[in-house]
Amino acid sequence: MTTLPGKYADFEGLRAQVIALRRQGLSRRQIRDRAHIDNNDLLNRLLEGEPPPEWTKRPNAKDDLRDRARELRLKGLTYDQIQIELGCSKSSISLWVRDLPKPDRRDAKEQAKLAARKRWDHELAVRDEARRRTKAAAAREIGALTDRDLFMVGVALYWAEGAKDKPYDRRENVAFINSDAGVILTYRAWLKLLGVQDEHMRYRVMIHETADIESAERYWADLVGIDVSTLQRTTLKKHNPRTVRKNTGEEYRGCLVIRVSRSSELYRRIEGWWSGITRLFTSGKV
Repeated sequence: MTTLPGKYADFEGLRAQVIALRRQGLSRRQIRDRAHIDNNDLLNRLLEGEPPPEWTKRPNAKDDLRDRARELRLKGLTYDQIQIELGCSKSSISLWVRDLPKPDRRDAKEQAKLAARKRWDHELAVRDEARRRTKAAAAREIGALTDRDLFMVGVALYWAEGAKDKPYDRRENVAFINSDAGVILTYRAWLKLLGVQDEHMRYRVMIHETADIESAERYWADLVGIDVSTLQRTTLKKHNPRTVRKNTGEEYRGCLVIRVSRSSELYRRIEGWWSGITRLFTSGKV
């Protein structure tokens, strides 16, 4: 039987009291205050073998990371490899897996490859951040667009991406196709600037036959603010098994074709506008 001097002389009686309080769900602080124990070492001895109540266990946001780190360690990964995989500090990894067996030491070539990978990952991150800053700064340089700015942008955009009349193929109508949402919205804003009404715009999706056609139709309809049922019949591109396509996945939505009905006069004006722009350069006036 353990005996202690002073007010803690009855160790077993005190332990029985402390255990009873613990089983009532009290925390260490509550037990210490209730039993008037101001010695932490003694409290540890009194509570030895008695688990804390669930409510006193703090949730740990890194529980999933810790479990994953232990799985990787058991597979033979080193601290460096686990750090690359999970993105956490090596000091945390050391605490989580220190009771597990150490993997075989890597050879010098593997260490060199890992070091090179870490340097390259860092370099890529630096480049990505520099790229992001450059784009953000350039976007701020644009500022507000005047109607004339939009007019000139639209003329150039159409002549680069829109359908054009040829001497051998007369096509004096306004038709535009593109896969970029920003380009589509800019083009529509330009048409509205020119006075083209919504009811004169016709929309059609053009997409590879193996893609998610319904999802693409909903995407384009939502983008231009129309009901999907008003889209014209989708044009499907036939699959060539000898071709390795790169435009796949959830982000692939094909292209949107926008036609303006009864637009031969508008087309002639667009061609004239473009001719007026380029004449300034071909004549040497600019």
